[in-house]
Amino acid sequence: MNMIFLGPPGAGKGTQAVIIAKRYSLPHISTGDMLRGAIADRTELGSKAKAFIDAGELVPDDVVIGIVKERLKKDDCKRGYILDGFPRTVAQAEALSGFADIDACILIDVPVDVLVRRIASRRVCKDCGAPYIATEVAGSRCEKCGGELIQRPDDNEETVRNRMEVYEKSTSPLIEYYAAKGLLFRVSGSQDLDEVTRDIVKIVER
Repeated sequence: MNMIFLGPPGAGKGTQAVIIAKRYSLPHISTGDMLRGAIADRTELGSKAKAFIDAGELVPDDVVIGIVKERLKKDDCKRGYILDGFPRTVAQAEALSGFADIDACILIDVPVDVLVRRIASRRVCKDCGAPYIATEVAGSRCEKCGGELIQRPDDNEETVRNRMEVYEKSTSPLIEYYAAKGLLFRVSGSQDLDEVTRDIVKIVER
């Protein structure tokens, strides 16, 4: 199966994509991870993308589409894949339809206020990148390596709300786009992680 995981920032689509990808032995293709890697490596693409990501804006279509198109050509995608973070706009979805056949678009839905609280409380280890929730960790050090826990620049509340506005304007029309094609399946992301996974598995098995 070729699947898209759709939802606002912080809805948990990345976490669920990893779980489902492992369960069905499919590659989990996250454009966010690829872009962050390019930024860390200080590539030309990373430099272009960084300014947009830090401001909570979308990275230009031509950059993202090029990354995804090349990725889907790799051998590990022949049995299927999960796209996480792409497409973000109808224009990207239309471009994607030119080189990929999508079987299902799974929307993980969560209210905006819940998302803002979730994202603003996220922390990562500066050294090893391990993720944490501020309210669930004692102290400000990583339990794995002792590194400092920091908040990513794009996880502060102001930027998060801006990202939500961008999502509403640019990404939410994808809901109508894939619904019109009969490919959209909704899952409540307000549930416990295991319950969200259970609902997604039902959709995939069906």
